[in-house]
Amino acid sequence: MLTLPSLKVSFITFQDLGLDITDEQIKELESAVHDIDFPSAAEHEKKVRHDVMAHVHTLAERCPLAAPIIHLGATSCYVGDNTDLIVLKHGLDLLLPRLAAVISQLSKFSDEYKSLPILGFTHLQPAQLTTVGKRASLWLSDLLMDERALSRAREDLRFRGVKGTTGTQASFLQLFKGDSSKVRALDKRVAELAGFDKRYLVTGQTYSRKVDLEVIAALSGLGATVHKMCSDIRILASRKELEEPFETSQIGSSAMPYKRNPMRSERCCALARHLISLHANAANTHAVQWMERTLDDSANRRITLAEAFLTADATLLTLLNICQGLVVYPKVIARYIAQELPFMATENIIMAMVQSGGDRQICHEKIRVLSHEAGAVVKQEGKDNDLIDRIKNDKYFAPIIPQLDKILDASTFIGRAPEQVTEFLEEEVYPVLAKYKNSLREVEKPVTLNI
Repeated sequence: MLTLPSLKVSFITFQDLGLDITDEQIKELESAVHDIDFPSAAEHEKKVRHDVMAHVHTLAERCPLAAPIIHLGATSCYVGDNTDLIVLKHGLDLLLPRLAAVISQLSKFSDEYKSLPILGFTHLQPAQLTTVGKRASLWLSDLLMDERALSRAREDLRFRGVKGTTGTQASFLQLFKGDSSKVRALDKRVAELAGFDKRYLVTGQTYSRKVDLEVIAALSGLGATVHKMCSDIRILASRKELEEPFETSQIGSSAMPYKRNPMRSERCCALARHLISLHANAANTHAVQWMERTLDDSANRRITLAEAFLTADATLLTLLNICQGLVVYPKVIARYIAQELPFMATENIIMAMVQSGGDRQICHEKIRVLSHEAGAVVKQEGKDNDLIDRIKNDKYFAPIIPQLDKILDASTFIGRAPEQVTEFLEEEVYPVLAKYKNSLREVEKPVTLNI
């Protein structure tokens, strides 16, 4: 919002451009900036049914000397829309460092576990191995896109400025007796005083609600990222491979005392779904702004914009708490790998046999038969995968038995995952975090959730 010095400068700007405004009027208005009679404004609004005009009347009563110049040439959207743009800008300034804190914490986690093998999943079915850190880097990659989208939305924000009732600046042109250069100078100066170096050169009565849509789209995209990430965490928690923080006295279920429900991740998903849904609201509001404006945007925006920022803030706070205390269970992860790796290693076993002089087709058939037998034991009898024992007991595979431990080393199945994580962090993540160097120390402080 305008500070007292900038408020004074803005009125001096009017003076310099030739309007009849006195120093006494400016001084009277300055004295009233923090002295607002809200009960009086409420009474006025009951009568006039207009929020801005209620405050205009209230301020005029408080500043009788300045009353003739209050709201001169302006519209309610000069007050409301310009204020909204300032609020949107400040809101993004609050959210971006919080998002950076999540990225920072998750980058540390990704680096720490970049070499720890874990089952990969496609179609939610076990697939080739990846690593815990590599999977976290996928979450990170999406969050970087969100940081880019939110930063872009912030940088693209402009000020509405002084545009008049239908955006033509006709009232201000009349005030300055037809001098178009003075109207343009005023528009530019007011935007600068509000902290904007750019302004929308053409508007209707309002700034385009496409602006709201762009901001909400970025926040909605963040919601989709968080929902995906926290859904992954919930699935991993059900497998006991990874868990969100869980306090020593925390109760997971009122009925089942042994449970450790991922309530933080569930909360993030719940909030994220609401955040995602707000995109359609903003899109529909923009779509029905007939001609220079209608008023069916107003009540909707007061809810949608506030809810979007509040929801994003609560989501990021909860997500930061999760990232600060993620727990990994390597032995459980290793047990799952042991159940699936024998099947994944069959191609490597065939290659080793061929290199030892075996026939690939014969080896392939033997592996196929043994794999199906082992699979039946797992599925029908509920026992552990015994494919490797079957291979060891088959004399055909005698030439490669000494190599089996090496062939079954999980770290040989993760490809370049550790190197990919390192390259990603160094080339893409750390440069983004450098932008928030001064704010990270504060926003990365441990988050305590009261509920």
